[in-house]
Amino acid sequence: MDYQHTARRIVALLGGESNINSVFHCITRLRFSLKDNSKPDREALAQLDGVMGVNLSGDQFQVIIGNKVTQVLKAIQDHVPHLVNSEKGDEQAAEKRRNPISRMFEVISGIFSPIIPAIAGAGILKGVLSLFVTFGWVTTSNQTYQIMTAISDGVFYFMPMVLAFSAGLKFGANPYLSVALAAVLFHPTLTTLLRAGDPIAFAGLTVSPVSYANSVIPILFSIWLLSYVERFFNRLIPAAIQMMFSPLLSLMIVAPVMLIFIGPAGIFIGNALSGGIIWLVENMGPLAGIVVGGSLSLMIITGMHYVLVPIMINNITRLGFDPIKPLMFVANFGQAGAAFGVFLRSRNQKTRTLALSTSFSALMGVSEPAMYGINIRFKKPFAAALIGGAAGGCLAMTMGVKAYAYALSGLSGLPALAGQGFGWALASIGLAFVVAALVTVVLGFEEQPDVAATPDSPAVQSHDLPPVKAALGEQLFAPAQGTLIPLGEVSDPVFADEVFGKGIAIVPVNGELVSPVNGRVGSVFATNHAITLESDSGAEVLIHIGIDTVKLQGKGFTRHVEDGQLVTVGQPLISFDLAALRADNIDPSIIIIVTNTDSYDDISLISDSDVGSRDAFLKLTATAA
Repeated sequence: MDYQHTARRIVALLGGESNINSVFHCITRLRFSLKDNSKPDREALAQLDGVMGVNLSGDQFQVIIGNKVTQVLKAIQDHVPHLVNSEKGDEQAAEKRRNPISRMFEVISGIFSPIIPAIAGAGILKGVLSLFVTFGWVTTSNQTYQIMTAISDGVFYFMPMVLAFSAGLKFGANPYLSVALAAVLFHPTLTTLLRAGDPIAFAGLTVSPVSYANSVIPILFSIWLLSYVERFFNRLIPAAIQMMFSPLLSLMIVAPVMLIFIGPAGIFIGNALSGGIIWLVENMGPLAGIVVGGSLSLMIITGMHYVLVPIMINNITRLGFDPIKPLMFVANFGQAGAAFGVFLRSRNQKTRTLALSTSFSALMGVSEPAMYGINIRFKKPFAAALIGGAAGGCLAMTMGVKAYAYALSGLSGLPALAGQGFGWALASIGLAFVVAALVTVVLGFEEQPDVAATPDSPAVQSHDLPPVKAALGEQLFAPAQGTLIPLGEVSDPVFADEVFGKGIAIVPVNGELVSPVNGRVGSVFATNHAITLESDSGAEVLIHIGIDTVKLQGKGFTRHVEDGQLVTVGQPLISFDLAALRADNIDPSIIIIVTNTDSYDDISLISDSDVGSRDAFLKLTATAA
């Protein structure tokens, strides 16, 4: 498809760019707000290359594209510049309705995730240099060592400037203006004043003599304030002089507030967090190791572990070490050990291959494939991973293991643990791996052995599922409890006409959507009302909750999985407020469509009655080779 050509033709056939107020997209459709819905040439649009159909829903004109909808939207926005922010506005509206805790996790993740490559790379170098000094391979007076130290420590010393840019992007402030604000903290004139020890005042207000090198919290709050001040002046000042006076006034207001109020308060908060953690480790070391080491994997599932990232970085930059980071190592090695235990015990060749590969990825610091693809799938290995993490955490905290740099929590990041207690650090992560593997082997888990695939008896993965009605070909399991209705009875004509493929609908009795397959998440739409999945056997499934629910902008929908995540049958995908949908007179029918219908000879129902979650309800008979 030529996206640019398709975009130009869509705009023209909608009545021209002057007829378009705004556009955004859902998982399959471009959704236009038009000035006059009678102008579009619907027949010509439907015949356009790349367009699967059109639909008018209320005042919204929909152009159905399919899985290339993002690329077509971008081409339309390139062609019609005033539409660039229309999708962003809808996303921001959805963002405002999100759970405050989820928003906080996302903000922290959004600020710190982009800078991790820089601090992880520098952290590994710091660890390697520490090892060289420990083994006597180099002295601290060596000039090469000193230059390498500057290379490894530069990003941490100037952490406020690095965070300023990232936080500016996340909070919506100009990132370069954000860096200019952070640069104030490092200007020689100011640093000389702060180090002198004499009283400092700005317009009669006291400026606390604190050092901002390596700090984390003050700049985050300062950039957050800057984002509001800058937006205020951007709205107030005419565009002709905005570029000069908006940055000037923003800096003149925020910089003094940062130095007088935010900076000292942020330093105090950072010191209090570090002091509290050190107190916890010193007074409850083994217990803290057991609780945190055994629960970190649960925190990773919920995303709560992102809250720890700024604390760990703050500890390393302020104290030179952090006692929490080693627990992330033992948690990852616990997941790796449990997956390795599955490899040792399993008799299913595909499971063994997946377990070994995901165990290795967890050893390298990426635990999600092992966690979601193996351990949670078989349940008992996940419990074994938590036990391994608790055992390793107990030893690490008992022996005072610390991290001296920030790095990925895997084999490549081991130099970050180099320093006092390095041997105990290695023993702790080794213990986590071994205990998790042994517990997995001892406890065992339920799985279906390999089945020879024949035309009459294809291999179907059960992955610890309850017994279901046997069927030839791949089976889909009900993603929700409710009543089945034919797709043709759905009120949305695009789904009813099977534009995207064959399928079925369920009128749900509760607000829980679970996975109908063992496989991988393709994508979850931004407003959480739709999701695509690909099963281990190749079925491509689109699930859409309710009719025209995109207009809710995510209100009442909560995702439990992310793009690319491995999932198993029955695993929660999305929760939604069913009562609110009905109160708003929205059809809550859940649409399940096999989008690669052409890959199958037949798609038919196993059961035509009410279904419960995880009931086998749809049979896919593969096309004969």
